[in-house]
Amino acid sequence: MKEKLLSRVSTFQDEMKEWMDVMHQNPELNMDTLETAKFIAGKLNSWGYAVAEGIGGTGIVASMTVGDCEKAIGLRADFDALPITEDNDLPYKSRNEGRAHLCGHDAHSTMLLGAAKYLAETRDFNGTVRLIFQPGEETMEGAPAMVADGLFERFPVDAVYGMHNMPGLPLGKFHFREGETMAAVDNWAIELTGKGSHGSMPELSIDPLVCGASLVMALQTIVSRNVSPWKNSVVNVGAFQSGIAGNAVPQKAILRLSIRNMEAGLRTMVLDKVRSITKAQAEAFNCGYEIHEGVADAVLVNTPENTQWAYKVAQETFGEENAVYGMHPYMGSEDFAFMLQKKAGTYCMMGNGDTFMVHHPKYVFNQDLLSRGATYWVALTEAYLSC
Repeated sequence: MKEKLLSRVSTFQDEMKEWMDVMHQNPELNMDTLETAKFIAGKLNSWGYAVAEGIGGTGIVASMTVGDCEKAIGLRADFDALPITEDNDLPYKSRNEGRAHLCGHDAHSTMLLGAAKYLAETRDFNGTVRLIFQPGEETMEGAPAMVADGLFERFPVDAVYGMHNMPGLPLGKFHFREGETMAAVDNWAIELTGKGSHGSMPELSIDPLVCGASLVMALQTIVSRNVSPWKNSVVNVGAFQSGIAGNAVPQKAILRLSIRNMEAGLRTMVLDKVRSITKAQAEAFNCGYEIHEGVADAVLVNTPENTQWAYKVAQETFGEENAVYGMHPYMGSEDFAFMLQKKAGTYCMMGNGDTFMVHHPKYVFNQDLLSRGATYWVALTEAYLSC
């Protein structure tokens, strides 16, 4: 275990808490993260990084080269929040009603900032480190936008690494898995159009609400009757919106779906079934329909070689008992998958202990982990850039 490194990075702990407090109190959503990006870029500029802003929107890449080694490593953190009101009495509670960092992205960026400051001060590496700060993870927009904006062509790396905190996993332990690790998510909306009428004259109507109710039930058969129990797939109808009055037949109904799959071929089949069942149900009830398919996602696939290497670095840094290999896959999704489609790398989980799950109003990131996460980033950088 690298106790000296752990001790040195821990001296940044109080300062890192201050940075996280600022971001936590001022959460921004999706791709509208200008002030958070300014805050992050300001820190990086003050430490001497070459900072490129506006990558794919408000994304940031901070680069620093030391020595003459041609190797380059990429480290990525996200910084967008959620449209949820947090339920706690934290002294650094969100000041923006209806918005909160309930997935820990403020902590993710804080940990990478802590590593950035440490690396800038010590410069104990030989090569190039590129720090990637990304907006829009929750809507699956940020990573593909940065990749489309030439992320890896403009800022070349040999491999890219990501990390997420995870409630339910032992506090401070790092968990790794090679291969398919997180599901592809497709967030779709289905709009059904009928013919509204007075509730006393239903024979004059075409009822999209009844059509929608039938569609909700029919969609449940996709997984239960088409997917092997040994495979992972979810079709969730999370919202059904139609009408506001009890004495009227509504004109429209909207279903909002979250569809998750762990395999590309399975995803294709499931999505095709959603399309065909929607068409059949709409036609059966004489409704019009439109499917809004949203941003196409990807399965997050960790490169075996890079995963094994990162696991070994974590073992050497934190002790063998604090690094776990072979964690179970998650049906949650991550747009870091788009970066891993372009570059080798891996995405690991750091345990947040026995807390409420991410996206829960009572979720709280354990700030004692800030320096630990920063140490992981430093350890990867110094281990790889040691020409």
